Amino acid sequence: MSVQRSSGLGRSFRGALLGASATVAVASPALAQSTQPPAVEEVVVTALKRATNLQDTPISISAVTSETIANSGVQSIADLGATVPGLTFVNSGPSFSRVVIRGINAAGEPTVGVYYDETPVTGSIGAGNNAGGSTPELRLFDVERVEVLRGPQGTLYGSGSMGGTLRTIYKKPSYVFETALDGSLSKTEGAGDWNYEAQGMVNIPLAQDKAALRVVGFYREAAGYIDNTYLNDSDVNEMETWGGRALLRLEPTENLTIDLAAYINRTEAEAPSWFPAVGEYKSDARTQLPQTDDLDLYSATANLDLGPVTAVGSVAYMRRELMSTQDVTQFMQGFRTPARCQALYNRGAACSTGQLSAYYAYVDSQYPSVLKPQQKMDTYTAELRFTSNYESALQWTAGGFFSDRKTVVWNPQVGVDPRNGALYEPEVVLTGRIIDDTLKQYAVFGELSFDVNEQLNLTAGARYFKYTKDIIGETLVPSILVGAVVTPPTTVQSEETGWVYRFNGSYKITSDVMLYAEASQGYRPGGANQVLGLPGNLTPYASDQLWNYEVGVKSAFWDRRATLNADVFQIDWSDMQVRILTPNGAFSYIGNAGKARIRGLEVEGAVNPISGLSITGNFSVMEAELTEDQPGGGTTIPNAGLKGDRIPYVPKFQGAISAQYVWPLTEGLNGFARVDYNHMGSSYNELRTSYVYARKIDAYDLVNTRVGVESDGGGWGAYLFVTNLFDEAAIFSKSVGATSAGRTSVFSAPPRTIGVNLRKTFQ
Repeated sequence: MSVQRSSGLGRSFRGALLGASATVAVASPALAQSTQPPAVEEVVVTALKRATNLQDTPISISAVTSETIANSGVQSIADLGATVPGLTFVNSGPSFSRVVIRGINAAGEPTVGVYYDETPVTGSIGAGNNAGGSTPELRLFDVERVEVLRGPQGTLYGSGSMGGTLRTIYKKPSYVFETALDGSLSKTEGAGDWNYEAQGMVNIPLAQDKAALRVVGFYREAAGYIDNTYLNDSDVNEMETWGGRALLRLEPTENLTIDLAAYINRTEAEAPSWFPAVGEYKSDARTQLPQTDDLDLYSATANLDLGPVTAVGSVAYMRRELMSTQDVTQFMQGFRTPARCQALYNRGAACSTGQLSAYYAYVDSQYPSVLKPQQKMDTYTAELRFTSNYESALQWTAGGFFSDRKTVVWNPQVGVDPRNGALYEPEVVLTGRIIDDTLKQYAVFGELSFDVNEQLNLTAGARYFKYTKDIIGETLVPSILVGAVVTPPTTVQSEETGWVYRFNGSYKITSDVMLYAEASQGYRPGGANQVLGLPGNLTPYASDQLWNYEVGVKSAFWDRRATLNADVFQIDWSDMQVRILTPNGAFSYIGNAGKARIRGLEVEGAVNPISGLSITGNFSVMEAELTEDQPGGGTTIPNAGLKGDRIPYVPKFQGAISAQYVWPLTEGLNGFARVDYNHMGSSYNELRTSYVYARKIDAYDLVNTRVGVESDGGGWGAYLFVTNLFDEAAIFSKSVGATSAGRTSVFSAPPRTIGVNLRKTFQ
């Protein structure tokens, strides 16, 4: 059945509606106020480890402000794709998304460095070495801004930043007492209950100009809308998220600032995917599918002004415990054949009636069941850097970085109660394997920036790194069906060192127009697979690296009431790490696909045509494909890509436009209206589109709206909002393989949701 409910006519209608709305807003004399429209907001960023104006920063960077985050309904970094060109997310459900910038999408370690303030975070490796596929998503409430740096940022950031860097900067404690409250109540089409959401902030000065505390808390309950027809259970995909953070700022002297922070995030979810073959928002999974995600993050940052030099030191510790489940009942039922009995039970000879009966009894004891990977990750990071802080044509940054990530993965297959699909408590372990993975990174880095004159600037940077990786794997509970045999632990160790470089030049044609060009290098370490039955020659996989070449322009015009930024780039990617399926499609592992090339154009702009009206938009066009055949194609690697195959989950085109209008209703009271439109082009989930498990992800269009009233000073607001206005079944990802018995499951945007939102601040 088709799940793409919006027709081309519907898309044309919504495009006409949006265009007409913008035209009316600009042309209507009643809306055109006499006051001079303000300039586009100037945003200060710290992407270069020093404060610069966004339009004067000579790299491809976008900044999403706190106002945009609040008004567009962004809750976590996974919601940012519509606000930044070239930014996408391979979203497979709560806690399982991969950040992708400029089409650099690949399994394994992250290709985008994700930072919360000064702390880099990564996901857990899981059973398939896919740390980039479970990016931590902390709540984006009381945020100063989010910076998205496109292209390799390996010199200043390093940790996983071969495609770019995404930085969330939270608001820091201040010496003014203030409180903010935000609550929402909404209903999703097809859901049996309401969605509830509440979040709040309190800022408390403890000692004037010496100490202040800022505390944030949040709670969200999302009602389910997916029905399980097999278990006769409704609204199975409900989710509960809660947590908070506390930030303590200390300024013992005029030159020293110390920030201490603690973050907690808890998520409990159930069955986020559905099966199109069963019906829209329907599932026939044979089991319940719970998942949990517990994250704790603690950090300390010290900023010391030494006069001509500023020193910044940061240390952090993150603990994450992640549990998920996957129904493998129908996969196990597939072993209930005479041929499997002969191959697995009787050493290649035909099974007798008695042997077949005994074998069937064993197979029947293995289902219903789920895979239940449980991951515990402890990560320590530390960085010390020095930045020049004086008036000179020559500016510099230098520092050192260390991280130590230890992950333990217990990956059992556990039994399920056939009466209701609930997992047995205590666990009934049918088979299980444990993996112990340690990754350490050491690095030193530096950048020099020289103003040749008032218009021309040249920058060069380098980073030297050393990675060490140790992996130990062991099967603790055997299974003849999947070839799990109890053997002594297997250990793989590796070490890699190298350099990455960045070169940049910028030229200011006028105070409002700047050209820049850059060549930068990205890198990810290799590793080793711990997959059952994998031949020894496929256990290790090599590092991958790339060079990025780009030119861009940043411009402001019309008395700075409009900005337009654009860049074109080419990325040459070598030894690209990819997800490979075993010949039977049951397991995945990491391998190298050879070379790929990505060429693209990114454009973003903003304009304030009349007072109160702001319009922003962005789009990107990309050609991301292999430039040579993947080695090992055929029976060894059935999903091997060929020259010309597109990189999975990378659309050729994506774009978004937003319009926001604020106008006076009465003295001290304003009206508010906003519409956000996002188009995502089609893509595939595999390199090889003819592969039996390859699936097309159709293009989709999403429209969100918000209208309301708010006080002139922003002290309070009341809004009515609609997300997914046209109720489109927009599919984000598709999963299919032998463990799902060849059936396709999908994760999608929620159906149309209508709700109210109330905000209030106190000072």
